[in-house]
Amino acid sequence: MNFTFNTKLKGVLQLTDELHRNMVLQDDQTLFKFIIVEQGELWVEVDHVFMELKVNDLITISPLHEMRFLDVRGSYFSLVFNSNFYCIYGHDNEVSCNGFLFNSGASIMHLHLTDSQIADFRNIAKELKAESVINDPFQEEMLRLHLKRFIITATRLGKEKYDLDEHSEHTFNLIRHYFLLVDAHYKEKKQVKDYAELLHRSPKTLSHIFAAHNLPSPLQIIHERILTEAKRLLLYSSKPAKEIAYILGFDSPSVFSRFFKNTSKESISQFQKRMRAVEK
Repeated sequence: MNFTFNTKLKGVLQLTDELHRNMVLQDDQTLFKFIIVEQGELWVEVDHVFMELKVNDLITISPLHEMRFLDVRGSYFSLVFNSNFYCIYGHDNEVSCNGFLFNSGASIMHLHLTDSQIADFRNIAKELKAESVINDPFQEEMLRLHLKRFIITATRLGKEKYDLDEHSEHTFNLIRHYFLLVDAHYKEKKQVKDYAELLHRSPKTLSHIFAAHNLPSPLQIIHERILTEAKRLLLYSSKPAKEIAYILGFDSPSVFSRFFKNTSKESISQFQKRMRAVEK
């Protein structure tokens, strides 16, 4: 089930069951990734958070997430693409996945599917594979249409998980836009009221909506986004904690240190020491 399609404008679409062997794809920070487990189990690490994936599990990984396969004891397939092939931002009205299936924080979409739902994704993957060998002027757009079907199917299932049906489309878009606003402004806006004003809602209303759909609280989403970026900078850059504090919009390194410890339940030095021990 492996194929790769590249466009003249550096667009990439790839279907593969060997993502765990391909470090170039894993390290490519332009790619959106779907991973679906068909048999057995997988163990992956996303931003140094360990995840066990079982049969019929689906996860989505955004370009900013650092991902590694730890162990593969079964079979899976991945569909990966970049914005040059299909821009989920520019086509948000078509697939409504931006800020929901894909966001840059710690809230990774993790779905457990039924056998028939897995079969739906497998059938789309087969159609993608079949289209990949048809060399005509319509090929690229047909592949894009199949990718859109894949994304829309995943979005629908994600909405079911959080009880966001067709009768709550307004609520669904409000939740997505909250995630997108946090992604865009977490460095300078750290209070729920800041985002409530942008969305023309009260903080209490936002809290009620998120609780009603079993989502993390609005404040927790802000804190998780800041903490996720803090950990990425501590792990994957050479910047000291003092500089990271100012990058993330904290008034002082001490305020950042308190936030990190209160949110992650360990100090910055304890986190770094633990991560160094894991990497050995």
